[in-house]
Amino acid sequence: MGSLSIWHWLIIAAVFVMFFGAKRMPDAARSLGRSLRIFKSEVSQMQNENTAQASAAPAQQPAAELPQAQPTVVQPQAEPQAQPKSL
Repeated sequence: MGSLSIWHWLIIAAVFVMFFGAKRMPDAARSLGRSLRIFKSEVSQMQNENTAQASAAPAQQPAAELPQAQPTVVQPQAEPQAQPKSL
């Protein structure tokens, strides 16, 4: 249970051929292959960037030693009281 037998795969393939047609299947496979190659190269590039950043991080000054700015507290000002109008 849970695994697909050969008959399941044949039915799935027949449905794809019926939906997309035999002429468009090779083009669809080519574009899927291109997409997977691009995805693979992007993932490897991201891994290389992360490795480069990890090796460059010890050369930088740690954030704990940097001076931290003190937060500025703004006190709300009281609004002036309205003067009663005299007649």
